[in-house]
Amino acid sequence: MTYENWRNRAACRDIDPELFFPLTDMGPGARQVAQAKSICAGCPVRAQCLDYALDNGLDHGVFGGTTQRERRVLQRRARQDRPAA
Repeated sequence: MTYENWRNRAACRDIDPELFFPLTDMGPGARQVAQAKSICAGCPVRAQCLDYALDNGLDHGVFGGTTQRERRVLQRRARQDRPAA
């Protein structure tokens, strides 16, 4: 499935993108993050969105129901789980 194909099915496709790019995920931004994640929770292409963010090293925003901090943890775990060369 190409980027355009899954993106057209995303639950956020008609939502203001600013919602998914809070200044912080703490303090006042936490409410914005929670709203974005609630949209992601019911999205039929959540996994593809997360894969896109991880594959492209997206540093900011909520993608696939995860914040930048949560994606860093996922990436760290993935590196640790890889067998040594």
